[in-house]
Amino acid sequence: MTPALPRRSAPEARAGVALLIAGLLTAVSCAHQAPSFATDPTRAASLPDSVTVCLWRFDENAGVRCYDSGPFRIDLTAGDGTRVGYGRLGNAREFTRVIDSFAVTPYNPIFDNSAEITIDAWVYPHAFGQYELTPIAARWTEEGNIKSWMFAIVGSNLQPPVASLASPGYHNVLVLNGSEGQLLFAYQPADANRPRAFFSGQRLLLERWTHVAASFDGSVVRFYIDGTLDAQYATPGRIQASRAPLLVGNYFDTRRLSNFSGELQIQTGDDNPYYAFEGLIDNLRISSTARTSFPGIAR
Repeated sequence: MTPALPRRSAPEARAGVALLIAGLLTAVSCAHQAPSFATDPTRAASLPDSVTVCLWRFDENAGVRCYDSGPFRIDLTAGDGTRVGYGRLGNAREFTRVIDSFAVTPYNPIFDNSAEITIDAWVYPHAFGQYELTPIAARWTEEGNIKSWMFAIVGSNLQPPVASLASPGYHNVLVLNGSEGQLLFAYQPADANRPRAFFSGQRLLLERWTHVAASFDGSVVRFYIDGTLDAQYATPGRIQASRAPLLVGNYFDTRRLSNFSGELQIQTGDDNPYYAFEGLIDNLRISSTARTSFPGIAR
C-alpha cells in the first residue's frame, strides 16, 4: 500500500508556488544578463571553426602567455611592454610604444600549409605610427629572403626633425601608395623577387574598436572592415613559404630576442620602437581559407 503524502496547508502551498516563480524569474534574468555563445552571435563568431589555424582571444588575466584556442595550440609569448586590457570580447592584449611590446611564436610548418589565408582581428589603435607602418601581425623579416606576409596599419611616415629619429626604412617600398590609417596587406610572391602591397579603401579611426580582415585566395586580395568588403585587388600567385616566426604588434629582428634574464626581451641593438603598435588587439585569428563573410561582426 502506497503511503499517503503529507498534506500541506494553504499558506505552505502558496509559499511553495511563490518560491518556484521566483526561481524561474531569476533564471530568466540571469540568462538575459549573461547570454551564452549560442545566443550571442558576436561571441559565437569568435569561436574556432573547421578552417581556423590559430585563434588568440587574449582573454588571459595576467602573465605573458597568450593561449591559442585553435586546434594546434600555437601559443604566443608576450613581451613585458604589453599588458592586459579591456577588450571587444572579454580581455585584450594592450600594446605600447616600447621595443619590448610584442607577442611572438616561432615558425611552425602549419603556417605554410594552405594556399589561401585570412587574417582578422579586432583592433583599437590609440595612435598611428610615426614611421612607415605598425604591424597587427606579420611573418616578415630582414633576414635574407625570409618573408611571407604582413598585415599592418600605414603610419605617418614622418621624417626628422618631426620624427625623433630617422626610420630604418625597412618598409618604404611597401607604403609608397598608402596613406596614414589605411590597412596594408603585403606578401612575398613565391615566384617573384619584389613583394606586393595592397591597401584598404577606408582609413581606420583612432580610439574605436574596428574589426579588420585581409584575405588572399591565390587570385584576389580582399579587405574587410567591420565585416563588410572594403577593397579588392586581382593578384594571381602564391605566398612564399618561409621559416619566418609570427610577430604581433611590432617589427624588429627577432634574432635579438632572448630569455636569458627569465623573460623574453630584446637584448642588443637599437631600442627605438619604430614600428610598435600602440593600442589593443583582440581575437586575432589566422584561417586556412579566404573568408568572405564574418557573421556577427557587422555593427
